[in-house]
Amino acid sequence: MFYGFIISLMLYFLYIYIRTFHNLHMLQQNRYNRGHKYFYWLKQNLAKNFLTRDLLVLFPVILLPFKTNSLIIYLSCLIYFILTMLIINHPEKHKVPLAKTARVKRLVVTNLLVHLIFVGGILLTFNEKNLTIYYCLLGLLAYLNAFVVILDNFLNQPIEKYIAYHFKKKAIKKLASFPSLEVIGITGSYGKTSSKNILNDILNIKYNAFATPKNYNTPFGLMITINEYLDKFTDYFIAEMGACRRHEIQELCDLVHPKYGIITKIGLMHLETFGSEENIQKTKFELIESLPPDGLGILNADDEKQVNYHLKNSVPIKWIGIKNPQADYRATNIQLSYSGTTFTVKKKGDKKEYEFTTKLLGEANIYNILAGIALGDYLDIPMSSLITAVKKVQPVEHRLEMKKFYHVNLIDDAYNANPEGANMALDVLKMMPGKRIIITPGMAELALEDAKIHYEFGQHMSKCVDTAILVGREKTQKIYEGLVAAGFKEKDIIVIDDVLQAFDYLKSTSPKQEIYALIENDLPDIFNEK
Repeated sequence: MFYGFIISLMLYFLYIYIRTFHNLHMLQQNRYNRGHKYFYWLKQNLAKNFLTRDLLVLFPVILLPFKTNSLIIYLSCLIYFILTMLIINHPEKHKVPLAKTARVKRLVVTNLLVHLIFVGGILLTFNEKNLTIYYCLLGLLAYLNAFVVILDNFLNQPIEKYIAYHFKKKAIKKLASFPSLEVIGITGSYGKTSSKNILNDILNIKYNAFATPKNYNTPFGLMITINEYLDKFTDYFIAEMGACRRHEIQELCDLVHPKYGIITKIGLMHLETFGSEENIQKTKFELIESLPPDGLGILNADDEKQVNYHLKNSVPIKWIGIKNPQADYRATNIQLSYSGTTFTVKKKGDKKEYEFTTKLLGEANIYNILAGIALGDYLDIPMSSLITAVKKVQPVEHRLEMKKFYHVNLIDDAYNANPEGANMALDVLKMMPGKRIIITPGMAELALEDAKIHYEFGQHMSKCVDTAILVGREKTQKIYEGLVAAGFKEKDIIVIDDVLQAFDYLKSTSPKQEIYALIENDLPDIFNEK
């Protein structure tokens, strides 16, 4: 009996090991529960996480009234074997796989130790009469693995803080060794990555600039960038700064001490974790209010949340804009086409007008380019060089990036997840000379504004597309309603469960017809409905 129990434990640990990686994946996509994001996700996805085949591990509860020692061992072995084989033979499809970082490996070890301590207690007090109770407890621990992962994360906090302290100390020391290096911080609710990459391309026409790679916009991301990438030849370090709760931008500023700061646009991203629009506004301005008096802040004159904010320091400000005539750098005569954008820049105090051309699509990128022009001009890059630099700026990956998929022209805007940017992307699609298709799962983390924003998105969509492919029936319901209310034909709305089905549809379209398909947002795996 004891040896049979040991065999069942081996199968139990194999199942737990594999299952833990799924929950670690979700924990990682929720920023290791920073700002309680993982808790929010669990709360919003109770059925998806707990009404699953994993309920089978709780089967011993129904056998508690009976003496079924031999039977329960066989059944336990069978259930854990079947569940393990199902996971192995039918792996989950992930858009972004789990990054098996050192932190994840530490969490796996902690998870194993938690289970070993629990099982060790059972083995030390083993009694055949309590076998059903043991399996009930093990089943409950397995079923609640999503919460065990949270416990692992909590237990690892001291070592994570020590490691972070070590990396932070190293990064601060390295920054101090480059006295001529100047830091540029970029934040905003959206457009940060595009603005960062555009500014990097612009500044590199004269200086040696380096921008944080990928989405390295957390304290740890900045530390890695500083420790592994910066060198003594770097003139400007462009630091993208992300946040989902109050004081997180201040934390980043305290680390890198930016001299220059850019706020892109302030919107409703991460409203659930910020709690209010006012908190979002105050957090973004933590960057500008951290700048020294001899620095420079660049703000958007078309953004009411920036114009109406009362700044609490005396750093000089340059304003960029399209609609606001009071902007220091204003774009006019904008001509958008499927091949790019041309516009004129008027600089306050300068009678000359400057013609710019870019491969980039969309009005949002004009704001990003204006910010780069304003800072580049302040840093003594001649306008003629800025014109050349803007012409050479490359499209940012997954942000209104034009691609080919078989005979279809793809407009890849997969990393855009905000309302204003999504509507601008629709305007870009509307200009395309052919059949226009949108593929979208909608947007996330809009809190109480979710239904209203998606409904309005659907109404705007009705004016810009010929076919709407909505990914996820529940998430896109309000988009569907907005489309129908605006008079869009229901036969031209396709609702699917997986974005891969949309690509099958695109392949089936006629190659004789010019087709433009906009991929608007590709939500992470944490937002999958199945």
